[in-house]
Amino acid sequence: MQDVLSMIYLWLKAGHIIFMVFWMAGLFMLPRQMIYLHSAESKSVETELWAKRMGLLRKIILTPSIIVVWILGLLLAQTLQVWGEGWLHAKLLFVILLSGFHGYMVAQSKKMIAGERPMSEKQLRMWGEVPGILLALIVVLVVVKPF
Repeated sequence: MQDVLSMIYLWLKAGHIIFMVFWMAGLFMLPRQMIYLHSAESKSVETELWAKRMGLLRKIILTPSIIVVWILGLLLAQTLQVWGEGWLHAKLLFVILLSGFHGYMVAQSKKMIAGERPMSEKQLRMWGEVPGILLALIVVLVVVKPF
């Protein structure tokens, strides 16, 4: 198994990066779409339009991307045999936090579609910065491997 993974290492790495970019794009888009939905009247045509857009974002980009990122990332870690590395532990912590952010924002978007407004526009803007911060930390850990 290890020999097969080693032979396809570069393909795993390329796929992991590609789907990480898709996932991050979706995580940047979702809070922005929620901001646009925020001022729409409940059960209005505008709300229905944003509900459809957010549903497609989840179905086509967010859900498939998070699954592929996790699978390819774990396969990469297995291929490189880096389970004992401190940088990988820190990266996994941040990826778990990013995954939690993903779940939290999806839940909040569903509440908003139902007519609730659990967060203000300012809070949504602040939450929209979380993926960028976590992305920067993850990239530094992977590239620099500080520990």
